[in-house]
Amino acid sequence: MATSIKIDDELKSRIQHLANIRQRSAHWIMREAIAQYVTREEARESFKQEALASWASYQETGLHLTGQEARTWLNSWGTDSETELPNCHE
Repeated sequence: MATSIKIDDELKSRIQHLANIRQRSAHWIMREAIAQYVTREEARESFKQEALASWASYQETGLHLTGQEARTWLNSWGTDSETELPNCHE
C-alpha cells in the first residue's frame, strides 16, 4: 500500500540530516518513527482500556487493593521475601 504524507521543509531537512548521520535513508527514518509511534500509542490505548475495565470492575464489585498494599507487594519483587499478589477486598 503506497501512502504519501506532506511535511514541511524544516521537518524534511531534519529527517534528511538524521538519515545522513545514521547512514540510513530518509524513508527508513520515517518508517521507523511511524512504527515506534504506533507501537507506543497502541500500548497507551491498551493501558487505558485496562484501566477502564479495572474501574468498571471496581464499581461493580467494590473489590480493590489499596495503593500501599500494591506498593508493598511490588517492593517485595526480586527479594528473598517476595510475596504473592494480595487478595482484593472491599
